[in-house]
Amino acid sequence: MTDRPAPPVPTLEPAFEVVVQVGAVDDYGDTRAGRRRVIGIIGGRITGSIVGEILPGGADWQLVRPDGTLEIDGRYSARTDAGDLLFLRVAGVRSGEPDVLESLLRGDAVAPTAYYFRTVVTIETSAPHLADLQRSVFVASCIRDADAVRYTAYRVT
Repeated sequence: MTDRPAPPVPTLEPAFEVVVQVGAVDDYGDTRAGRRRVIGIIGGRITGSIVGEILPGGADWQLVRPDGTLEIDGRYSARTDAGDLLFLRVAGVRSGEPDVLESLLRGDAVAPTAYYFRTVVTIETSAPHLADLQRSVFVASCIRDADAVRYTAYRVT
């Protein structure tokens, strides 16, 4: 075996925080893919290395697995305070004990340490000065409130 350099060990750099205001849950029931839920995005705010507003009109297309775990597929837009448009895609999972997951589905207040809610965030933009956002991987630790999802996104170095 030859001596080859090891790949760099990734670290996490805090990048931005997001509060996404969500609307009512549309529960489609059991479909061919599983129990489908769609939750509209009605607004919010992004702060940190990016500052702006979350625009209404996106959604989180969720799939509830048989064990209660949610597959997250959120897609929404933001406009920075400078007027640049961003498209955010958030994919991940929310899991935990069955009683905790049921409480979250009802909109009850649940301590964020009682469940696992992690996502990967990707960003698209045509703004040249924000191009680095498109060339980075972000992971986020999330919290579900009754009417919002809050997360801190970290750039993976």
